[in-house]
Order: sequence, then C-alpha cells, then structure tokens
Amino acid sequence: MGGQRGNQLQSFVGKYTVMATLVRDLPIFKRRLGRLERKYRKTIDEVERLITRLEQGERPGDRIPGVGCAVYKVRLPNRAARRGKSGGFRVIYYAQFSDRVTLLTIYSKTDDTDISSAEIRGLVQEVEV
Repeated sequence: MGGQRGNQLQSFVGKYTVMATLVRDLPIFKRRLGRLERKYRKTIDEVERLITRLEQGERPGDRIPGVGCAVYKVRLPNRAARRGKSGGFRVIYYAQFSDRVTLLTIYSKTDDTDISSAEIRGLVQEVEV
C-alpha cells in the first residue's frame, strides 16, 4: 500500500502549475531604462533578472508605505559603474494582482533622489486607467 500511495502522490506532481505572472511596463519606464542603458551598459541585464523573478511569482524589494496599494521598491546593482546596490538602480513596481505586475519607473540612485509617494500614486493611476 505504501508503494502504491507513493506512486499516486508522484502522479500528482507536475499536474498543478503555478500561473506565471504577467509583467508589463509603463512608457516612462521604457524611456528611463533606455537612457540608463545608454549611460550604464548592462542595465537591461539587471532588469531582465528582476523580470524573471517577478514572472516566477516572487515579490522582491520593500513595500512602499503611504501609497495605498502594493507598490515595491527594488534595489539593483549597477555593475557598469562598479557600484553595489547602494549606488545602483531603483525599480518601482506595482503588484496589482497575484498574476500581474507593472514596472512603473526606474532610476539611478547616484543620479536621482528618491521618488515621492505622490509621484508613485500618479504612476499607479496611469496603470489603472
């Protein structure tokens, strides 16, 4: 019986798959990513790694308080400038549902200051329109 039960359990493995998360972006994200890629090579590589994690259902980064919805800030390294995460990039994304994420904006911590909660709320409104 134990062997048969093990075979039954094994037959269930692989039948259930986790739905992949759809990752989209706003036009401002694309524009800023393009500018950063021209200035710092390999920026797109770092963002692609993040997108892979998001597609797999992970929610990396810290949730941003005071926005009123599930918005996260992720620190990415800037390998082109030989800086770690502290001098790297910040990606702000909105996790609307468990299977849908929108990349709102990206910026270089060395070039820009933090983005305000009001600006983030404005970007979230663009997604919900």
